[in-house]
Amino acid sequence: MRKSRSIFVGNVQIGGGAPVRVQSMTTIHPANVKATVDQIRRLEEAGCELVRIAVPDKSAASAIPVIKKAISIPLIADIHFDYRLAIKAIEKGADGIRVNPGNIGGKEKIKAVVKVAKEHNTAIRIGVNSGSVEREFLRQYNGPTPEAMVASALKTIKFLEDLDFFNFKISLKSSSVLDTITAYRLLAKKVDYPFHVGVTEAGPPLRSAVKSAIAIGTLLQEGIGETIRISVTGDPVIEIKIAYEILRALGLRQYGIDLISCPTCGRCQIDLIKLTEEVEKALAWVKMPLKVAVMGCVVNGPGEAKEADIGIAGGKGVGILFKKGKVVKKFKEEELLKVLLEEIKKMVGGKDAH
Repeated sequence: MRKSRSIFVGNVQIGGGAPVRVQSMTTIHPANVKATVDQIRRLEEAGCELVRIAVPDKSAASAIPVIKKAISIPLIADIHFDYRLAIKAIEKGADGIRVNPGNIGGKEKIKAVVKVAKEHNTAIRIGVNSGSVEREFLRQYNGPTPEAMVASALKTIKFLEDLDFFNFKISLKSSSVLDTITAYRLLAKKVDYPFHVGVTEAGPPLRSAVKSAIAIGTLLQEGIGETIRISVTGDPVIEIKIAYEILRALGLRQYGIDLISCPTCGRCQIDLIKLTEEVEKALAWVKMPLKVAVMGCVVNGPGEAKEADIGIAGGKGVGILFKKGKVVKKFKEEELLKVLLEEIKKMVGGKDAH
């Protein structure tokens, strides 16, 4: 298994044996401070550990100090084209910046950014995207291939090392699942810096979940990846939910509810789909790891979901509550949701489950 060196983005350790971190990005111009902060707080509530904001102009950079004061996770500034915005973002207090070597400018501009990053102990992400690989490597490798992406990253890595700067992580994102996997595998053989892993422009939630699960899941299973982001066209809170499902499935992080439910069949006598949706929504506040089962068969349900910490099943007017496969309570079928939520509230404490 690959073990990377450690860096810090704000107070969050990346790599060096730290847990795989979950990251997202806001969808609002930072000059709209209130809306940006509200979105970040929703992301925090969902479990986001680092958040990135776009910094396309000076007004966005100027908003960084105000936003930082209102949130509790590290703030990363996403920079394209204008190295001066990277410098301004660092000076305004960004915990990290993301720059793309394919569009940030020449060596002198990168050197100027690194100088200020050193002074402020700011982390940098070298973000290579297949859509903006430097021209010299596009020519050399006949397009934005994984090899071209790796060559671009290695060039920038060498330059930063020559400047005695090592506080950085790397991403090699493509909209192609297979190219993403290949690129990270190639670079993992050459460097031990932390990797930020994701599939760029992955699409709406369902498509993004599938692409990300394959690419990120494959790489994490091989020990490649220290932070992850699920790119979703939609509410970024969905990104956090998908990320934790991937990490949970791989046994890398345990966070919140692991919901087990059967796909239903002709034997099912309750509206299991609706009930499962209600349970998932009602338990979104739970942060401690907990396996919860919602099953459609009173007879087989407990046994089929015996790995669950707690679960319910119903049919023919009867509901049951079970723990670790053993029935602990029987009640009326219409009380399924109420009984489950009350019992979970007792188990984990916290706010009203209703």
